Amino acid sequence: MRFKLFLILCSISLSSAGQIVNTATMDTLESTVIGHLAVGGYIDTYYGYNFSRPASGSNPYFVSSNRHDEMNVNLVYIDLRYRATNFRARFVPGFGTYVNSNYAAEAGTLKNIIEASVGLRLSAKRNIWMDVGVLGSPYTNESAISKDHLMYTRSFAPENVPYYLTGVKVSVPLNTKWTAYLYLLNGWQIIQSNDKNKAIGTQVEFRPNKKMLFNWDTYFGGNQTAQRPDFRNRYFTDLYWIYKANEKVDFTSCVYIGWQERINSTAAKWWTANLIGRYHFSQKVSLSGRVEYYSDAGVHQLPITGIATFRSYSTGVCLNYQANHNALLRLEGRQFFSPDNLYVDQRQNPATTSSLLIGSLTAWF
Repeated sequence: MRFKLFLILCSISLSSAGQIVNTATMDTLESTVIGHLAVGGYIDTYYGYNFSRPASGSNPYFVSSNRHDEMNVNLVYIDLRYRATNFRARFVPGFGTYVNSNYAAEAGTLKNIIEASVGLRLSAKRNIWMDVGVLGSPYTNESAISKDHLMYTRSFAPENVPYYLTGVKVSVPLNTKWTAYLYLLNGWQIIQSNDKNKAIGTQVEFRPNKKMLFNWDTYFGGNQTAQRPDFRNRYFTDLYWIYKANEKVDFTSCVYIGWQERINSTAAKWWTANLIGRYHFSQKVSLSGRVEYYSDAGVHQLPITGIATFRSYSTGVCLNYQANHNALLRLEGRQFFSPDNLYVDQRQNPATTSSLLIGSLTAWF
């Protein structure tokens, strides 16, 4: 009975056996099944050294693994999932420096909710589900869960779109290759919202074969906040690709563009593109590399004096060692470049480059 229930729980994930994993999701943990309840856990520890030695102690422009020159916990959480035939629920409380940075705007205990949702199956024949609550975000090919990604650190892409969403999600499998999702949301990465205007999101996932996945998302909604009262409607779309050629080679790429309407001003635009690859030398050792570009005309990265648009390149390599089937040791070096003085040097003077070296030990169960 427990084995059957385990198989049912596995089917919750967007990736079923034999299919490529959609790394935007948080449904990749192993679980211990106790009756209708599945329990999992995740611990992501790290040490990072930014050679610019930021005076604040945090790496600028990033919320994931962002502390400088200290051993710390990026994210630790417990994943509790309940599943019955036509009902499911999920609660994921989390802690760590990622939570401190990414949930700073949320109130009280809402700061510690990674996910919390209740779901009903609307159609058993079509396997259509409706989930309500704090949900994982489909935007970009990277989530907050580092173990699922080819590199340890996050790209610019996910750091400037929602890591989580609050609202209603309807999942509709169209056939064996296509799945569609519709979201009615409180807004752009927010749990408690005073804005009565809701936002709409869509997601379409296409799996042409077992080696490849394409995902296309959209977002439309008002985005006026206390910090940015000049903001009005926001429009966003992304497209990402995940490809596992064989047991040795993986690739993923993401491109997106967003527009932010503003009062008495033209709409501001932000966009990015990246390519990440990984090569396995053995079952335990692999090497990953990334190239990316990010541009932001004052939407997420506020303009610096004399610099109207944030423009930055990034390159990096990451050595991965699979210490156990549920433990991963990584060492990553990353270099940032910009045509403008977006960074600082060791004396805290404006600079066009910055370097980061970071190590991580992550386990899940």
